[in-house]
Amino acid sequence: MNRIEALASLVDKDASLLDIGTDHAYLPIYLYKNNITKNVVGSDISSQVLKYAKNNLKKFALEDKIKLILSDGFKNIQEKYDIAVISGVGTKTIEKILDSDIVPNKLIISSHKNVPDLREFMQKINYKIKKEIVIIEKNIYYNIIKYEKGKDNLNKYDLLVGLSNDEDYKKYLLSKFKELYEKSKSTKYLEYINIIERKQD
Repeated sequence: MNRIEALASLVDKDASLLDIGTDHAYLPIYLYKNNITKNVVGSDISSQVLKYAKNNLKKFALEDKIKLILSDGFKNIQEKYDIAVISGVGTKTIEKILDSDIVPNKLIISSHKNVPDLREFMQKINYKIKKEIVIIEKNIYYNIIKYEKGKDNLNKYDLLVGLSNDEDYKKYLLSKFKELYEKSKSTKYLEYINIIERKQD
């Protein structure tokens, strides 16, 4: 499963969807072509990127079916959607994007850095994890998380590792933190190692 397929697998059938940072509109095209949802809109902060997206839509004769909007996050978005996808940016950027009054009750998010911080932030703003998938693409791990409005009560281990129950990912994290600890001797990484090892015992 690649990232587009993983994101699409978390989309509710026939939901109205906004893909923030749509890039080349790969996700909207995939959702439309696979009859997951036909009510899909792509937005991006870059007009240049939207040109590529538009060309892609033309290739599949979908330029009249999928709307593209130039927008910084939700700023130019007028309608409300059932679900929004935010993928391919870091946690700090995601936090800024979510500072809006029209954030849907359901979100699919994939942050490429500081994922534990993302889980903590989402819990703080009252979104709970419905499902989490970990995939590996070109030797990089990606966490893809579906959220819904609601209370979560994640412990330190859940915040650090997530709810995917992916054994390979846990091993990868443990190995990464051990390597970082060897280099830095930072107690932060030692704490992370202890959290993971305690849960695995």
